[in-house]
Amino acid sequence: MATFFNQATLSYNGNVKSSNVTTGQIIEVLSASKNAVLDNYSLDNDAVFVVSIINNGNTAFNNITITDNLGSYTPEGSTTDVVPLTYVNDSVNLYVNGIQQTAPTVSDTNPLTIENINVPANSNIIIIYAAKPNQFAPPGTDGNITNRAVISGNNFADITVSETITPNNSANLTISKSLSPTEVEENGEITYTFVIENYGNTASLPTDNVIFRDVFSPVLNSLTATFNGTTWVQGTNYSYDNTTGEFVTLNGQIEVPEAKFTQNAQTGIWSVQPGVSTLIIKGNIQS
Repeated sequence: MATFFNQATLSYNGNVKSSNVTTGQIIEVLSASKNAVLDNYSLDNDAVFVVSIINNGNTAFNNITITDNLGSYTPEGSTTDVVPLTYVNDSVNLYVNGIQQTAPTVSDTNPLTIENINVPANSNIIIIYAAKPNQFAPPGTDGNITNRAVISGNNFADITVSETITPNNSANLTISKSLSPTEVEENGEITYTFVIENYGNTASLPTDNVIFRDVFSPVLNSLTATFNGTTWVQGTNYSYDNTTGEFVTLNGQIEVPEAKFTQNAQTGIWSVQPGVSTLIIKGNIQS
């Protein structure tokens, strides 16, 4: 609630007389908040934001504008701002007292500028829109995006609302397989190499119970397996069926370190060096 003061003066024949000071208060009837549908973000999913504006007064507020910085920040060592969120085109929706209305105008996407918003008297409106994390979104466990929006218009002071979201802290595994040699004599030895990469900011631990499975055709005899240079033991680390060629790791055997992230101070772009674990399986083929 804002307070204002007023005092009058009366001048005559070189004299100045001051009146008493009157005090008044302006009742702020417009309020706003901003929330994310999900607290975490990833490059694979859109972040959805909800801006709520409440008008507790008896007069409508028209032609309101929302200006959203989409998380703009200055990387360490840089003097140039980068924007970690990209507005998803045509994602704005408007609801007045829970009823969907015609979407307001998006006049710019950087910063995101939404115009021509009207808030009827004694009503609440909700504006929903989506933005996709991009190459400037901090991916590490200590990263975050603080998304600020300014609500502006006539007859009220600007209202700033913000929401902070953090990366999805989890492992993100991929696997590739190679064979050497690709041409082998009958009963010859071959080597399968499996490279497991983790693009996530969290290590994959034994408690995650990652299971590797492959069915070798042709079946391998005299099979041996090593994981990150350590020899595995059948029955302790894995099971293998000499008849079907099925190889399956037991629970808690596979670990993959977290990825490392680096931000270019000049461009603001994040690069990723995945964590890597390697499984090597050798054996003689059955002809």
